[in-house]
Amino acid sequence: MKPVEPGALKVDPRSIVQPPEQLRYARWLEAGTRFGLAALVLIFLAYGLGLTEPHVPHSRLPEVWNLPVSQFLVATGLPSGWGWVAHAHRGDIANLIGIAVLTGASLLALLALLPLYLRRGERLYAALCLAEVAVLLLAASGVLTTGH
Repeated sequence: MKPVEPGALKVDPRSIVQPPEQLRYARWLEAGTRFGLAALVLIFLAYGLGLTEPHVPHSRLPEVWNLPVSQFLVATGLPSGWGWVAHAHRGDIANLIGIAVLTGASLLALLALLPLYLRRGERLYAALCLAEVAVLLLAASGVLTTGH
């Protein structure tokens, strides 16, 4: 078989037809990641400009940064797991909102596929989406974690 020279296979990107489910998933994932990134930037700016009060004062950061997680949580009075949500109004904790949005973007994109698959009668694909959502929620719940 003769090797293909670089640039020999030119395909017009407009001629490639993407299935509707791929386009829907991509749109939802793009929207979720853009929103999450915007949240991260805005929250960081608010924190960096001093518009929000931090949970851990800046003067204490050098003292607690090098601690193991269990000691850090005790020293700062922060809870583990999803307990951070109660402190999300604090500037140094609020960045976790953007991270949660970014990690949840794929979950929303999968859920957006369900109506399309169900309308077409593709129950197996709908079930696979629901199974993936269940796995993501189980992983996020922290139920399967071991001790610190």
